[in-house]
Amino acid sequence: MGGGELEPGQLLPPMRELAGELGVNPNTVAAAYRVLRERGVIETAGRRGSRVRPKPATTARESIRVEVPEGVRDVASGNPDPALLPSLAGAFAAAAGRNDREPVLYGDAAVDPELVRLARAALHADGVPDGPLAVASGSLDVIERVLAAHLKPGDTVAVEDPGWGSLLDLIPAVGLRTAPVGVDDEGPVPDDVREALRSGARALIMTDRAQNPTGAAVTAGRARALRAVLKQHPDTLLIEDDHGHGIVDLPLHPLAGTTRSWAFVRSVAKAYGPDLRLAVFTGDPVTVDRVRGRQRLGPGWVSRITQGAVARLWADGAIDPKAVAAAYGVRRDALIEELAKRGVAAHGRSGMNVWIPVPDETGAVARLLHAGWAVAPGARFRMEAAPGIRVTIATLDESEAAPLASAIAAAVGPGPGRGYV
Repeated sequence: MGGGELEPGQLLPPMRELAGELGVNPNTVAAAYRVLRERGVIETAGRRGSRVRPKPATTARESIRVEVPEGVRDVASGNPDPALLPSLAGAFAAAAGRNDREPVLYGDAAVDPELVRLARAALHADGVPDGPLAVASGSLDVIERVLAAHLKPGDTVAVEDPGWGSLLDLIPAVGLRTAPVGVDDEGPVPDDVREALRSGARALIMTDRAQNPTGAAVTAGRARALRAVLKQHPDTLLIEDDHGHGIVDLPLHPLAGTTRSWAFVRSVAKAYGPDLRLAVFTGDPVTVDRVRGRQRLGPGWVSRITQGAVARLWADGAIDPKAVAAAYGVRRDALIEELAKRGVAAHGRSGMNVWIPVPDETGAVARLLHAGWAVAPGARFRMEAAPGIRVTIATLDESEAAPLASAIAAAVGPGPGRGYV
């Protein structure tokens, strides 16, 4: 399959027939099919047999994108506004200078002490339980390592739908199954989480604020409801992603500590720059210790120079989180208000994205591209959720909100795309 001899969707021979052709025991073929199924390479439909998955687990959703021609306005990228990112030169110069004086060598602490101090203080202020603290190369790196520390191939992970496309790619790529959980403006829907856990999901991954792509943010009431669900399933591995830290002014309502095994992740990509590739995380001692142990056998540690630079950015107040959140909020609200005037429902309580339900996703994306606007197709972010499009408002000027809303209204047309998902 990896060599391309079998096409996506191709029917595989029955197990007994293949065993006869290969001259092996049918149980051997059955075991091979089971491994392929658990890894997301094939799918089985009872008597209809097994087929190569039409969308193999290793196919990145990033390929479901719109190529932006010259002269078309790009509101699809998901990137922060470069104008709102801080200058990194001074922080890296200071960190490099310290390393010149006291080089970091093998056997030294994996985490910068000042980064630990600042991260702990911020997490404590937001109500995240105390736990050991570690550093990895971004949120997705943390999530993959935490999943590997607890789960085995074939286990099921409950994930937001619609949700982060890279995460939806990652889970099957590491041999795990996904159980979609609906999302509304207040976060994951408790009844969906309950059903996923009752059905055997061993882990739940959720976003606290600035959910991608919907902009959902967990409210205090929703957090209480989700804690009540998780308390009925204390063995669930809970992973919380707070990538919106620094660009969101809504309060955090963490669920960390509700279950025995948990991890809380906070990256710096959106507020300080994607190329920093750094996330701090805490969790229960067993989870963090397992991740640290595996890191030591791989990359060892995240560059202490980068850690020192981030610590300096935090200590110096390189950004004003309230001002950044306000800037994104003005742009987001302007588009949502203009869409509402035209009868189009949209969602975006926080962050830099707006999610717009549409009846015909492909048609809407094509019509908007023809009108001069490149938006992200919802297929990049959803499994069972209704069709939609994502608009990144990070660099959207207020004067652009009305013409973009008019183009979206014309592209969506009348129908269910104007209702609430």
